[in-house]
Amino acid sequence: MIRLRRSAAVLAAVAICSVLALAQQDKSKRPSPPGSAECQFAGGKTVHIDYSRPFMKGRKIYGGLVPYDKEWRTGANEATTFVANTNLDVGGAKVPAGNYTLFTLPSHKQWTLIISKKTGEWGIPYPQGEDLARVPMRSQELSSPVEQFTISFERTAPEACTLRLDWETTRAEVSVREQK
Repeated sequence: MIRLRRSAAVLAAVAICSVLALAQQDKSKRPSPPGSAECQFAGGKTVHIDYSRPFMKGRKIYGGLVPYDKEWRTGANEATTFVANTNLDVGGAKVPAGNYTLFTLPSHKQWTLIISKKTGEWGIPYPQGEDLARVPMRSQELSSPVEQFTISFERTAPEACTLRLDWETTRAEVSVREQK
């Protein structure tokens, strides 16, 4: 009888661990679920971003949860990926087709987009010395707060989009153009 109870307890523990492992794999169940954004240029060329979307939850974001003047992973969980299958001009910086990681440097006055050559990391710590480019971003105050961090593209021409980062009451943006 004791052996049967032990076996049942072990089986229950294994079942619970299996369920927890499956829940961990389902990223949509995370407190900061996954998101993506894509700009498609003429001819089917694209730039694609995968990231995690944290919520404000009543917290002070910029200058609080996300410190000013310090590199930020630009989302949550795994590092934000930036994949281009065409050569780009991002805010004046030449970015060859390839896989990259995005970071930002939020500031009171000026935001900076950081395109890192290092890929596959969790998102922190910031990989010093791996920058492909640092690009100034325009920032502005939004008229109403954005609860969940959002990365999006707005198409501005057949070969150009504006990359936007919206959260709290801040929008930071930069132009992304296909280089032919």
